[in-house]
Amino acid sequence: MPNDRSAPADTPRTPTVPDAVAPAAPADTSRTPTVPDAVAPAVPVVPGAPAPDAVTRAPDAFAPAPVHPPGVAAVPEAVAPAVPDALAPAAPRGYRAVFAVAEFRAVFAAHLFSLLGVVVSELALTVLVYDLTGSPLLSALTFALGLLPYLIGGTLFAGVADRYPARRVLVVCDLLCAACVAVMLVPATPVAGLLALRCLVAAIAPVFTGTRMAALTDILGEGDLYVLGRSLLRIVSQSAMLIGFGAGGVLLTVLSPRGAITVTAVTFLASAALLRFGTRARPARSGDGGGTLLKESLAGARLILGDRRVRALMLLFWVPPMFVVAPEALAAPYADAIGVPSAALGLLLCSMAVGHIGAELFVGSALSPRNRSRIVLPVAAVGLLPLVVYAVRPGLPLAVAALALAGAGAAYVIGLDQWFVDAVPEELRGRAMTLLTAGLMTVQGLGMALAGLAAEFFPVHQVVAGSGILGTVCTLLLVAEVRATAPGRMSDTEGRDRADRHVTSG
Repeated sequence: MPNDRSAPADTPRTPTVPDAVAPAAPADTSRTPTVPDAVAPAVPVVPGAPAPDAVTRAPDAFAPAPVHPPGVAAVPEAVAPAVPDALAPAAPRGYRAVFAVAEFRAVFAAHLFSLLGVVVSELALTVLVYDLTGSPLLSALTFALGLLPYLIGGTLFAGVADRYPARRVLVVCDLLCAACVAVMLVPATPVAGLLALRCLVAAIAPVFTGTRMAALTDILGEGDLYVLGRSLLRIVSQSAMLIGFGAGGVLLTVLSPRGAITVTAVTFLASAALLRFGTRARPARSGDGGGTLLKESLAGARLILGDRRVRALMLLFWVPPMFVVAPEALAAPYADAIGVPSAALGLLLCSMAVGHIGAELFVGSALSPRNRSRIVLPVAAVGLLPLVVYAVRPGLPLAVAALALAGAGAAYVIGLDQWFVDAVPEELRGRAMTLLTAGLMTVQGLGMALAGLAAEFFPVHQVVAGSGILGTVCTLLLVAEVRATAPGRMSDTEGRDRADRHVTSG
């Protein structure tokens, strides 16, 4: 291939030699003087350039020109055949390019370990609490406590994500969770202590997740690799719903509940080791601002939610999931209402996850970043409409299809991830990601509770259909707000105010 020393194709290749070195020209001046290779350096003559004596030459210009065998002409560099790009090894693209990053592989493996551990511990802890108390209420409360503390931890401790180096935060979070699980294993731990430890693990979770999301921008950059990396972690999270509970059920057939919880402690330790030795140490995003951690966390939340663009994008993350959980929360009563066997309940619970995984894999691998961005608002606007099918009280096949389509509607989040990273200033990124995670888990828990409350007064199928209609209306309002706050559409005053907030946020 041509290099930076190649001459243009029309540049004469005959060397010109200073008078002090070159022999006198023969009488026939129509011919170019020939200079021995061992004497004259090869310096290309460029039309319009100064005389060779005035040219400052690079060191390799003084190297003697190569000697060619008699009768064999030298091939100019400009016309030398280049290696076709098609023969060069192709760079990995799509999801393969993400896995080509060694640090991401460590993060991915750590996520897999910790996620499976959390799912197994939730199931095992629920069984343990029921065995100790015989109370269905306390057993169900164990699951609820996995969602409610997200808002507290994500709001009050969000500053940790930016105040300290990301790797240190992630490792300490894993070790704290492992310590909490280890205390759960002590037979003398009372039920109240088990529930309190469950709350503590749930409060740590949004800090860990938000820090990891922000750290991905350091590992993968802020472009397409980050978007695909986030997509892979979401796919694993959805898959855990299908695999984790099954694995937990198998473990509980051969281990006691505390034995299964022991597996969780090991997975947290494995995650900590992978993150400590598989990722690179990086400085904190923002130093100690002089205030307390609580003050810094709350100030960050005010700055994030005070930005109209960021607030609109965050709500677009939150609102559709708040309504889409209704059929999952009411899957058991709906299966009973349409008279299907209890085995069909598994289909109703996993259909949405299957649709989400399939759609996310397709969008992430088949669409370009530009097309992913184009589908965000249209897909978000119609993503909840399949739930309206519940208005006709569908049978199992139609209900499963509607749930799969509703799950596929979540594919808009891939493009939304890029918009969010672009909108949030770097010094607030850890706090923004933590708040995003905390809010997402909280609104899903709230959506489940509201759906259950509504089902006390209305038939289940009407509640699910109503969730689809009301959720679509709310999402359409958000789509209009996101369009209004798109770069270039905000007023000059709004743009200046936003820039001022970004400057003062450090």
